Amino acid sequence: MTVQPADGLSPAAAFPDPSHDQWQSLVEGVLRKSGKEVTGSAAEEALSTTLEDGLTTRPLYTASDESPDTGFPGFAPFTRGSRAEGNAAGGWDVRQRHALTDPARLNEALLGDLENGVTSLWLTVGGPAGVPVDGLARALDGVYLDLAPIALDAPDGLDAAATELLRLYEDRGVAKDEARGTLGADPLGHEARTGVEADLAPAVRWAQRCDAEYSGIRAIAVDALPYHEAGGSAGEELGLSLATGVAYLRALTAAGMSVEAACGQLEFRYAATADQFLTIAKLRAARRLWARVAEASGAPAAGAQRQHAVTSPVMMTRRDPWVNMLRTTLATLGAGVGGADSVTVLPFDHALGLPDAFARRISRNTSTILMEESHLARVIDPAGGSWYVERLTDELAAAAWAFFQETERAGGLPAALRSGTVAERLAATWAARSAKLARRKEPITGVSEFPMPGERPVEREPAPDAYAGAPGGLPRVRRDEAFEALRARSDAHLAATGSRPKVFVAALGPAAAYTARVSFAVNLFGAGGIEAVHDPVSVDTDTAAAALTASGASVAVLCSSDALYAEQAEQVAGALKSAGAAQVFLAGRPGEYADVDAYVFAGCDAVAVLTSVLDRMGVA
Repeated sequence: MTVQPADGLSPAAAFPDPSHDQWQSLVEGVLRKSGKEVTGSAAEEALSTTLEDGLTTRPLYTASDESPDTGFPGFAPFTRGSRAEGNAAGGWDVRQRHALTDPARLNEALLGDLENGVTSLWLTVGGPAGVPVDGLARALDGVYLDLAPIALDAPDGLDAAATELLRLYEDRGVAKDEARGTLGADPLGHEARTGVEADLAPAVRWAQRCDAEYSGIRAIAVDALPYHEAGGSAGEELGLSLATGVAYLRALTAAGMSVEAACGQLEFRYAATADQFLTIAKLRAARRLWARVAEASGAPAAGAQRQHAVTSPVMMTRRDPWVNMLRTTLATLGAGVGGADSVTVLPFDHALGLPDAFARRISRNTSTILMEESHLARVIDPAGGSWYVERLTDELAAAAWAFFQETERAGGLPAALRSGTVAERLAATWAARSAKLARRKEPITGVSEFPMPGERPVEREPAPDAYAGAPGGLPRVRRDEAFEALRARSDAHLAATGSRPKVFVAALGPAAAYTARVSFAVNLFGAGGIEAVHDPVSVDTDTAAAALTASGASVAVLCSSDALYAEQAEQVAGALKSAGAAQVFLAGRPGEYADVDAYVFAGCDAVAVLTSVLDRMGVA
């Protein structure tokens, strides 16, 4: 709140209030200098960014950007938070994920995490990727079950895992009303991952028992990660989570539970990405949308959504995995500001296998630093009131609701999954995003931008896959997958020959003329694991052939200014071809130069270019 000084002094009094038209006029001037003659609203549109789900972020938001009333934290429509106190009292629940199969190793990891800031445990139980059910007691030895909530992930044996956990509560003297956590029943999520038709009866049975006996345990997890990991957008993730939640509400109320009791058995799980503002808007929109579902179901007071945010597996990279620490920090910031009740920070080496102790430490400390040192949880809904965030929340909610309605018209989520409607929609979204990734319109630091081909790979113990060998289900994608395939080819070539594929960088003229395009070319080819040889630093028609031969490369790229290209490109390209160059590229916009085979430039399809180069080099 702004308070006017007692003496009436206003620091801004001497400055006139600028108008929107004045700002727009200045934008027109800047664009004119860059060669774009646009005026009026077109000038503003030229600075806008198109997102998935048909959303657009504009360069300027003002008080005229209206959005629905967000209410107050803890009250419908719960946009500003499911609880009136938010996370201000003790911060969000730091929920660490564990997928070790050996009970003794798991126990050591659990105790270490709990001693160092973790407040709840997310355990994979049963199946090839989890601790055996009969080993759960050993794994939880020394864990104070009345203090540390347990979240189960038991895709292959819900009944056995849930029964064992409740038995442990009883054996260790934990009162039923003091037990906290979730049983993680999610048959529709399991169907989305495996293609095996869901049976909702066990989930309904456990929800009834928890409602009757265990007030602090939720039986069902509405997990949106299968759709996020299949390449879905934020709006699609939200829409499908709503459809999942509604399907569970129908099953629970059909079994005799009230809407209020049924809502109380659901915990929603969402992905948090490095796009922190989109993550903030997604969690705020999710609460608002679920409040609308509860209202339409006749129980508006039950619309407070319990949220568990997990840092996105899709954004995690296998190359230069240290950058993942930055990605997960941004994602955790978005989750915390967005009001998630629980946050799981995946370790930076998650994509490589089982995390080591250092990775788990960094993972849990990410939340600790944001809460204890950055004080991120001390303000409830800190993004609330931002014209940009409120507008983004509103537009994302509208896109998600439209997709939810589309899914309902298809017969609901089970029918949409089995007909292939969901898979087709997500595949189309991922195809469009893959094109942006390939053209580096969505850069991946350490992979498609600023790669280090000579970096020593980080190795981890392989992580068992709970869904390996599943008969069907949605795919699981990663942003780095196309570039990872290229780098794997380079690695295989290195192992077979002792050297990486090479490209000769033929720089023309002085450093001022070629430096920018040399940096561009080195980054581009490095993204495919192709080593750039820039020696000598500059060549001409007389020296290019010998330099190419000395480099050992069969492909060359010319780098310089447009003016020097006009003077020297054709002659140098001809000299390179005469020396045996199989392919000559030019770094710059396409032109017509003899003996230049192709052009590389900002926005070109990097994956297609690099694939063709490795093919021409004979790299298998």
